[in-house]
Amino acid sequence: MAAEVGPRLTVLSGPSGVGKSTVVAHMRKVHPEVWLSVSATTRKPRPGERHGVEYFFVSDEEFDKLIANGELLEWAEFACHRYGTPRRAVLDHLEAGEPVLLEIDLQGARQIKESMPEALLVFLAPPGWEELVRRLTGRGTESAEVIERRLQAAKVELAAESEFDTTLVNTSVEDVARELLALMQVV
Repeated sequence: MAAEVGPRLTVLSGPSGVGKSTVVAHMRKVHPEVWLSVSATTRKPRPGERHGVEYFFVSDEEFDKLIANGELLEWAEFACHRYGTPRRAVLDHLEAGEPVLLEIDLQGARQIKESMPEALLVFLAPPGWEELVRRLTGRGTESAEVIERRLQAAKVELAAESEFDTTLVNTSVEDVARELLALMQVV
């Protein structure tokens, strides 16, 4: 068996509300050397979000240029806004031998699998449908219509689990973060 040539790109995906951001935040607190790609987005910053930290906030015109110039590894439209992963930064970190993590949606994961088949695709699943519904409705920040759209999208996303290399069930943030780090060969 050939030796692995440096760390590979790891993609974490799963349905809305499954806890991807929570797992990633915990993991990076424990292992700050894991580099999380910062996405570009056309949506406006939420209170407390900073350009270049949570997202690169760009105009529609700037996003069009990123696409036209091939500067995005993947991009998708979600809730009337576009999100994409800047290519150069990801490749630079991989070439420097650093573990790279992308936290993206199903569309983006499919695009990464197409362009970088060596990437490890990890599906984060909820412990069960009822728990996912509870998490999505329990946020209390969205209308019934938005929640219903998210639940429909979650059914589609859950059905895509078999497209991934491995599945982690989010029963405990600490356990999932530890399992993800082990898959990334950081621990």
